[in-house]
Amino acid sequence: MDTPPKSFVAAPMGEILAYVQAEIERGAGRIAFVVADATRGGGAYAGEPEARSGVRHRPYRVWVELAGRLGWRLAELSGQTGGRLMVVLERLPAEEMPRLADPREKYGTRSSFARLDKAEEPTFVLDFVDAIERAAVPSRARVLVLGCNRGDEIALLQRHAPGLVASGSVVGVDHCVSAVAQARRRFPAGNHAFLCEDVAELDLLDIGRFDLVIAIDVLQSPQIDDRALLRHLVKERLTPQGSLVLAFPNCRYRDGELLPGARMKNFRQPELGLLFKSVAFYRRYLQQHRRRVFVTGTHEILVTAVPVRIN
Repeated sequence: MDTPPKSFVAAPMGEILAYVQAEIERGAGRIAFVVADATRGGGAYAGEPEARSGVRHRPYRVWVELAGRLGWRLAELSGQTGGRLMVVLERLPAEEMPRLADPREKYGTRSSFARLDKAEEPTFVLDFVDAIERAAVPSRARVLVLGCNRGDEIALLQRHAPGLVASGSVVGVDHCVSAVAQARRRFPAGNHAFLCEDVAELDLLDIGRFDLVIAIDVLQSPQIDDRALLRHLVKERLTPQGSLVLAFPNCRYRDGELLPGARMKNFRQPELGLLFKSVAFYRRYLQQHRRRVFVTGTHEILVTAVPVRIN
């Protein structure tokens, strides 16, 4: 007969964490426990006890964050009788590094990356759209998308800034052959061009200047000299009134799950030092070149640089 899940209806978070960590250390693949139903604690802070019963209500957010911080999957949140909630955490499989005959196809149409659609991540969509609105580029703008892959950012532009995409022109650059081919099929209009080229060699391309440059999860690539590329973009690719939208991952994906925080090898917890250092450099450099800079985002950190407009 299965042992019933341990109950933490009135327990502080410290007891729950101690139990979960002990289960992880003993090698458990699934961890189940019972807490108070979040729907009955509207307006209460996480873990705030009821005056009479001592029951501690916690919002669903707490269990989502716990699973993400541990690197586990939140497999189940199910209501139980008596105002209780069952929480089930599931261990994620170990990460596997795919072996590729062509390194350029790391993010190709047959890779696991191709299954990821950032248009389904609400925080990214909202932050990206805010950045594009902040850039306030003209309707007939020239747009450069670096690391365009299959064109997901262009699809977002098409949905949220249709006038820009319809009346302007878009140039996408990526070194992945299969992804560029897919982008060309998705966006066959004559005002879209997709170049199968290495972003690290952007200075060799005769593509002119742009009113908006977008680079999502590009500059942090180990194959790219991010500072040299940023200088090239500002000095050679942006128009005098051009805007720049950069994004840097503050998360990673494993087996379909989004795990928050930038992680480094051999670190059990997110290590944000390199991310903060890089963003601080980009912000300072762009401000020195007469751009007003906004740093926003959650799982993706967006750096939006717009020209300083003098009224």
